[in-house]
Amino acid sequence: MSNLSSPDRIELMQTFIRIVESGSLSAAAAQLNTTQPTISRRLQALEQRLGLKLIMRTTHALKLTDDGERCYAHARQLLATWHALEDDLTHANDEPVGTLRVRAPHAFGQDQLVAPLVDYLMRYPRLNVEWMLNDRTPDFIAENIDCAIQVGALSDPAIVAILLAEVPRIVVASPGLLAQHAPVDVVEQLADLPWLALTSFYRNEIALQRIDDGQPVNMAIAPRLSSDSLYAVRKAALMGMGAAIMSSWVVQEDLARGELVQLTPQWQAPPLPVWLTYPWASYYPARLQKFFEMVREVMPQLTGTRPAGTFQR
Repeated sequence: MSNLSSPDRIELMQTFIRIVESGSLSAAAAQLNTTQPTISRRLQALEQRLGLKLIMRTTHALKLTDDGERCYAHARQLLATWHALEDDLTHANDEPVGTLRVRAPHAFGQDQLVAPLVDYLMRYPRLNVEWMLNDRTPDFIAENIDCAIQVGALSDPAIVAILLAEVPRIVVASPGLLAQHAPVDVVEQLADLPWLALTSFYRNEIALQRIDDGQPVNMAIAPRLSSDSLYAVRKAALMGMGAAIMSSWVVQEDLARGELVQLTPQWQAPPLPVWLTYPWASYYPARLQKFFEMVREVMPQLTGTRPAGTFQR
């Protein structure tokens, strides 16, 4: 990488793209692991080289000029071509190199997926991974994320989405809670129990379906505790605060120890789809292609998931 007095042209273009896509000089600095003054100097150097004003800065936002719009389009194409050239000439198409930025769901990403991720990194010593755990929908461009693993329904029709597997979900409660209430013999009696809500997937209503014929049933609930944390809901269920719908992998050991009990096993919540998502591009470097292959292979084999076929939207 060049010194600040004579920045490399590719570096300048990369910086310009990060400024545009992240929306600010400070965000671009954080993503490129440098300082805001450095980012500002690179932008000025690019504008001076081209003799054009690319970005208008106001108190609240950055706005591209017409020249800036054209420069951004060309810069993205140039960077894709440059990375393809680098991979081809260094034979990186055979071995992943560089840094891969991946977003994964918090619980799933810190539990089920770490072991295969470490195995993957052991295989490729020239690769680094930034493993970011967050349950919200990623903004791939602004946050500079290469790909994501997402659980549940998707909201962005513009992304590429590969269905990897599905996660069964069951109704559970603690023996202590059940001892305080009448036995649950039919599914409708679930409504008589106190409930916990996992707000990512259900709040004031539970939806179940009968395993043998898919018949649905919906029941209103008034949760004693609502949380967006899978682990918080599990902990509250273990303490007897209420019944809950949980991904089966989260409570597998609790069920084996008898600390939780599965209710109405013939009725389960619809399984959650697990997706690999990423923005469309004309070129994907080896670090992405190999990661795609690894995730598609291991995901259906993880404890608590099951194959769901291969489907691309």
